[in-house]
Amino acid sequence: MATSAPCSAIGGPAQISAVTRRISLERLEPYRAAVVDVEDRLGAALVLYGRNAAVSGEFWTLLGYVEVVVRNALHEQLTTWSTAAFGEPRWYVDPGRVLSGQARSHIAAARARAVVSGKPESPGRIVAELSFGLWRFLVAARYERSLWRTCLHSAFPGQGRRKAVHAKLAALHELRNRVAHHEPIHNRPLQRLYDDALTLTGWICPTTRYWMQQQCLVPSLAS
Repeated sequence: MATSAPCSAIGGPAQISAVTRRISLERLEPYRAAVVDVEDRLGAALVLYGRNAAVSGEFWTLLGYVEVVVRNALHEQLTTWSTAAFGEPRWYVDPGRVLSGQARSHIAAARARAVVSGKPESPGRIVAELSFGLWRFLVAARYERSLWRTCLHSAFPGQGRRKAVHAKLAALHELRNRVAHHEPIHNRPLQRLYDDALTLTGWICPTTRYWMQQQCLVPSLAS
């Protein structure tokens, strides 16, 4: 992402001062550090801040697609496995006692949120309430034998190595958290992260990967 722009892109000194006050110098400091070769570093930092927000917004959309595709693929395989192994399609109640205490705690909180306002509990509501982080950790090394080899590998027919799947999920999870907290991503390997999102989706469904690629504006903003 370009790291410099003329001050006129956002207005004069009075506007720069007012906007800086509302955003705060502390939050703008990483952006000022990135624009060392311009005369008005504060003005250029505000421009970069805006560009960072724009590409973050596009990544937020892309990561939303990825999260939904991943969680649905994992949920499908977990449901099939749990039904066959334990006669219980609700894998999230952990009939085989394979989940960690932390995972069970996250699931319990998600089940509580899913029935707020008297809504009936359903697998779809539970899955929607579970965080991206939980799906990432379900393909971590601790579940290599209990979940990956028994069922989760089938969610990624285009990639048989758990480590490869987990590496991309971990990178995208970190990016998602930065975007969610309005942190800088302009200094991240944006093209690689964009490729990771498409590659991960393609391992699940190449057709969906193509559809996502057609929707996404990240490449035009991240260059």
